[in-house]
Amino acid sequence: MTRTASIDRKTAETEIQLELNLDGTGIANVSTGVGFLDHMLTLFAKHGLFNLTVTANGDTHVDFHHTVEDVGICLGQCVLKAIGNKVGITRYGSMTLPMEETLVTTALDLSGRVKFIFKAPFPTEKIGEFDTELVEEFWQAFASNGQMNLHQMLHHGTNSHHISEAIFKSTARALRQAITVDPRQEGVPSSKGTL
Repeated sequence: MTRTASIDRKTAETEIQLELNLDGTGIANVSTGVGFLDHMLTLFAKHGLFNLTVTANGDTHVDFHHTVEDVGICLGQCVLKAIGNKVGITRYGSMTLPMEETLVTTALDLSGRVKFIFKAPFPTEKIGEFDTELVEEFWQAFASNGQMNLHQMLHHGTNSHHISEAIFKSTARALRQAITVDPRQEGVPSSKGTL
């Protein structure tokens, strides 16, 4: 069964439509009004083998914060909805990913409990017009709404674009691993019997 979810979220600051297929082929159709975020989400879909459609209209005349955070909220909620009761999934995923001079590790647990650790300092405050602090804001919103443990760590790197790209790619690969159905896994992967 294909695991899909969609959301239509409207606030005074943003209007977002997002569709996610966890069992896709990496097709992305993304238009958020924030070019760098579009680029990162396209990479996320490609490396996770997720089909992802995002349309966002936000108050980008103020700044990109609300749009970036709210897309993270919607993506996290769709992941949580799409994985359903979590029966048979691997649950854990991790990836250490190189991006030229950069090396990033992402580890996650689809535990139903929220913990977000971000240890990835950026050498610059901007990537073009994009505030690098928004990378952390995006993933904080994603982890909280996806109800997961998410740890992202930069080992080394000097280029802010490469660091962000490595974070998005490694998280996609870790999530792809965690949602994979293990045919040997009966029920949910927890001694508690629930996640």
